[in-house]
Amino acid sequence: MTATQAATGFRHFHDQLDELTARLLTMSNRAEALVEQSLDALLRHDRDLAELVIASDRVLNDLEVEVEQRAIALLALQQPMARDLRFVVGAIKVSSDLERIGDHAVNIAQSAIRLIESGTALVPEPALTDMARRASAMLADALTAFLRSDGALGRKVCAADDAVDALHDSIFRILLTHMMEDARTITPSLELLLVSRNLERVADLATNIGEDAVYLAEGKQIKHHFED
Repeated sequence: MTATQAATGFRHFHDQLDELTARLLTMSNRAEALVEQSLDALLRHDRDLAELVIASDRVLNDLEVEVEQRAIALLALQQPMARDLRFVVGAIKVSSDLERIGDHAVNIAQSAIRLIESGTALVPEPALTDMARRASAMLADALTAFLRSDGALGRKVCAADDAVDALHDSIFRILLTHMMEDARTITPSLELLLVSRNLERVADLATNIGEDAVYLAEGKQIKHHFED
């Protein structure tokens, strides 16, 4: 292989890597938007917005397939090494997590529609709004950490998950108290509990992406607290 051919191949590889990064960024922006829109639909009792979230999930599914295909092509044809290899493998895992986050956004939107149809005026607890804010922030930071190969930010995301878990437990106790005091709140309380559970899962998936960011940046696996 001549020097010119090698340089051309190098440029081609990095062009493909840039395209993969761009698709992953598009997917991450879409996932963040779906989560935010599903929460807006819930808080504003906006059925049209909730239905938009449900319909838009197909785009996220298609992007996952595209990211996976591009990553597999890079692995098969370019045989990346070291950090580039970690990024390509990580992109496959992150795209899967983002697709699942979209599914949780759909679940929240479906809960919003059921609450609207029931005519229930039960207002979500402030803890649920706080949980939504924290989960959304974790998702945004996790994606930034991965795309920028920022291990410190990835670790920050992982550490933030405990607060979201604690809020989920608090919301469960609050809603359980409502249901015990007034049977009329059982159905809406169960819907809000489902919303809380889906937000907890969004935070868990953001944590996964944060862990992948640490591995990308440092070559160190921290899943399940495996540091060595």
